[in-house]
Amino acid sequence: MYKITLPFFLLCTLVLSGCTKWAHDKQDIYVYHAPPPPGGAIPTNTPLCGSIKGVMQAGQTYVLGCTINVPAGDTLILEQGVTVYADTSSGIIVHGTLISLGTKAQPNYFTVKGIAKDNTPNLPLNQDPAHKGLWKGILCDVTCPLLVLKWTHLDFAGAAYGTVDGPAVAQSPGTSFDFLFQNPNGNCIVEDSWFYGGTDDCMRISNGKLHVFRNTFEKCGGSGGDIVNCKGGSVGTIAYNFFIGSAYNGQKASNKGQPVGAPQCNIVMYNSTFVNGGVRIQAGSRAGGIDFEQGAEGAFYNNVFVNCRVGYRVVNNPVADTAHLSYGNNYQWADSLVIANQFFTYGGVCTKPQPTDIPNPSLYLPANFYYPDPQVNSYDGTPVVQYENPKFVNYPLPVVGQPLFAYTAIGNFDFHIQPGSPLIGKGNTTIKPLTVVPMDPIYGATEVTLPGADLGCYQINGSGNQH
Repeated sequence: MYKITLPFFLLCTLVLSGCTKWAHDKQDIYVYHAPPPPGGAIPTNTPLCGSIKGVMQAGQTYVLGCTINVPAGDTLILEQGVTVYADTSSGIIVHGTLISLGTKAQPNYFTVKGIAKDNTPNLPLNQDPAHKGLWKGILCDVTCPLLVLKWTHLDFAGAAYGTVDGPAVAQSPGTSFDFLFQNPNGNCIVEDSWFYGGTDDCMRISNGKLHVFRNTFEKCGGSGGDIVNCKGGSVGTIAYNFFIGSAYNGQKASNKGQPVGAPQCNIVMYNSTFVNGGVRIQAGSRAGGIDFEQGAEGAFYNNVFVNCRVGYRVVNNPVADTAHLSYGNNYQWADSLVIANQFFTYGGVCTKPQPTDIPNPSLYLPANFYYPDPQVNSYDGTPVVQYENPKFVNYPLPVVGQPLFAYTAIGNFDFHIQPGSPLIGKGNTTIKPLTVVPMDPIYGATEVTLPGADLGCYQINGSGNQH
């Protein structure tokens, strides 16, 4: 467990981290200075409102009376086992540094008091508290140098911020992301955390240095919205995440909106699992798992897509940076022909099937298949409907007794894999993570989990995602 004291801050002044850039094979050294001391313990006897810094102490409960903000140059730290209750009048704006240090045994919570999760299958959107935007979430300003969430729950967010703290934070009056990060020189580190619900994008990374590892995303988005949406200036690695019931894309990389002087969007993605992705979209548009577009570069390998409405996509209008984009060793499962016929979709998409894909493209795609223009190069996915069951410990495949996209939360299901799964041993372990954040148990990433021998976020040896 982490216990923060002021002498510790005074001792920890510098962390060095080496990294290797994925696309350009360039070695950089990132120098990181610990944030300033946060101040004393934050009291629990009154609702919090306005500017705040200090330490939320282990095992304590705090209530937000309005939107709080961490001023530039200041630090707010949550020790383990902290609960923060918010409502529609409140959220957290971070001009300075925010660090949440939950642990596996004592996670932290940002949530709404008295609201229970409703994981009823096929629950209508307008009846589900997950999508009602019950508080405003965490929005980091362009001045935020560091955001760290470890073993932290963020539930029921998505209320609109409006212009409560100026346009630098509220990109528009309707901004309603669960989480926003937008400093191209800042470090955004999210590990082993849970995100539940929302009304738009769950994590909007307008730009920044990223490390998003081993997290779980349930019912994220609303009538629309991507889940981990990386824009121009975003660089880093996203790996070992689990997604279920995503509204649009699970993971997206786009160079759109690149700030002057910021790097090209460059994201390495591997070993994530996507179940029932794209529940709010129509076939042929967007994706249910991974999407690269508009000048973004990077890689995606070792991912699992189960009943995602549209397969992974490399978009050519506007075109992704295909010269610096590689992918392979990705698995897709379809309960029905509707899904199988969208493994490789058309309409401004240039995704190339790979011989390392499962099912093997030769089982169902025409020779020299590139992308299915419906007038020229369509295909029949019948041979790969219900092909190579992933053998999850506890999840009904094929889905029976419910509509195809009925399950949008984990509930009592268990998506670990069993012996004999076709996902075992099919991973590409030569992929290099793009590590651009400091390594540190408090001020940086705890672990860069390397690509796994098995496909998806759960490894047969127990490594990977720990939820």
